[in-house]
Amino acid sequence: MEGRLLRFVAPRRVELTDVVVGPLGEGELLVRTQWSGISGGTELLAYRGELDAGSALDETIASLGGRFEYPFAYGYACVGRVVASRAGGIDEGATVFAFHPHQDLFTVPARDTVTLEGIDARVATMFPIVETALQVSLDAGPRLHESVVVLGLGPVGLLAAALMQRGGADVTGVDPRRDRREAAALFGIPAVDVADIRAVVDGATSGAGVPLVVEATGHPAALAQALDLLRHEGEVLVCSWYGTKEVSLPLGGAFHRRRLQIRSTQVSTIPARLASRWDVPRRRQAAARLMGELPLKLVATDEVPFEAAERAYAALDRGEAGLMHVELRY
Repeated sequence: MEGRLLRFVAPRRVELTDVVVGPLGEGELLVRTQWSGISGGTELLAYRGELDAGSALDETIASLGGRFEYPFAYGYACVGRVVASRAGGIDEGATVFAFHPHQDLFTVPARDTVTLEGIDARVATMFPIVETALQVSLDAGPRLHESVVVLGLGPVGLLAAALMQRGGADVTGVDPRRDRREAAALFGIPAVDVADIRAVVDGATSGAGVPLVVEATGHPAALAQALDLLRHEGEVLVCSWYGTKEVSLPLGGAFHRRRLQIRSTQVSTIPARLASRWDVPRRRQAAARLMGELPLKLVATDEVPFEAAERAYAALDRGEAGLMHVELRY
């Protein structure tokens, strides 16, 4: 059998290529793709050529072996129908989400799939975004009636803000893009422009600062601003991956004397402090439930034919107004 696979071949260049689809092994599924989602975070860095070529694609996903060395396949949000199954509990004809690069026909270990019953297949491409946002909220910890600022209202930042708000935090979103602030309002999250957040924080905290800022912009300069918004012993939780972009930070007196903290959040693993209560299967089950509870159709804004994938990446790269999440249609 043959399939078509999307590969990154150079900075800001992708192409479709024919590939042989291997025989179905024990515990695997043969899936024909209906939709796949493009990540506006790590995947956009890959498109721009802003990732270290020596870094592994993702050691936790079977279909993402190798490194960010051109040409390479990358992506982890395919939704399709099971054509054949050698995995117990998943029958032919089932619709599954699969952690797999953009490809129209592929085999995948059943452990790298999730069955999402009752979820629109197009919306289901957002499963890894919901799971990432859930991990951000878990790493943020309980924040009942605490002021939290989320910098960057792309899909991950927006959904993380929504989940923290559901947990009782008083969340304010920040984004320079008016369309993203309007999207936040539809989720019930107050949002302001970057230029206004300092005044908002000062007014809400009498100048003391907030205990937590989530940095989800993808821009290194935002991290310095995040530090400036913190109260004594406040924390910045960084879910951005800056890739090869350099980060310059003011780590002088204010950072030192106020005992400020910078911590990363990442979805590939469960942090040690949560390992007694959470593992990846439990987190995926929780994310699957959230898929039916969050208004994700507000975020699934654009669809593009698989054959025109290059157009989709270019639109994300430009930051077109109104664009939040792009789904490739097969």
